[in-house]
Amino acid sequence: MHDEETLPGKEIHRTYDEYGPIQVFDDGTKRYLSFGEGDEQSCILKARPELLQHEYTRAMLLPTLFCEPRSAVLIGLGGGAVPTCLFHHWPDLRLHVIELRRAVVKIARRYFDLPQSERIQIVEQDVAEFFDQPLAQRVDMVFSDIYGAEGMDMQYFQPWYIEACARLLNDDGWLIMNCWDEHRGEQDTLQALTEEFAEVYTCTVSTGNWIIFASKRPNTIDQAKLKMAAKKQSKQLGFSVTENLFKLFKVFPKD
Repeated sequence: MHDEETLPGKEIHRTYDEYGPIQVFDDGTKRYLSFGEGDEQSCILKARPELLQHEYTRAMLLPTLFCEPRSAVLIGLGGGAVPTCLFHHWPDLRLHVIELRRAVVKIARRYFDLPQSERIQIVEQDVAEFFDQPLAQRVDMVFSDIYGAEGMDMQYFQPWYIEACARLLNDDGWLIMNCWDEHRGEQDTLQALTEEFAEVYTCTVSTGNWIIFASKRPNTIDQAKLKMAAKKQSKQLGFSVTENLFKLFKVFPKD
């Protein structure tokens, strides 16, 4: 997060919708998306938009060490950094993105190099309406990252939201939720997670993000293989995966 006075670069685009302002800043090397004063939603390296810049987005990819995803739903688009990375590095992966704000979709495509491909389907819809519809098919991963200028969307912490995400997943699927550290005490959320998932992990990064990872099936991969997979993936992605793997904390079930 940045104060308005220190938002990097200069503003190159601003628009408004019913939810507030949407701004794009450019410092020559990187491009930033903001939803309001003191807010940084997304950041890309212009020369390599697939190279994730935020530590929390890098941490969100940890479940790919446990399984090779072929399908994923992403709830919340922002500048599209995570789907761009997934699209680039997992060529067989099909992505379904749910984004409430049409202007955000347009800006992600125009200013943040979000790939336009049949492998990325974007639906402009409220997530509650999305979950109300019959599911065409289940997926391997659900990435949940819904934020606005005022912070995290509080739908996150409702048991119905956790249950809906769980229904969307395959029997060995993963739910990945980007939260803030101060939300650790959301007992209803934690209770819903333990009821719907076989294992729950968390990872806290230096920016204060608290990432929840919930697996539908117990994981049997040993630590040596995980470390080898992390080392290989670090070379592929261009940043250290091992660093965040060491921060992964298993909260349910206890060993």
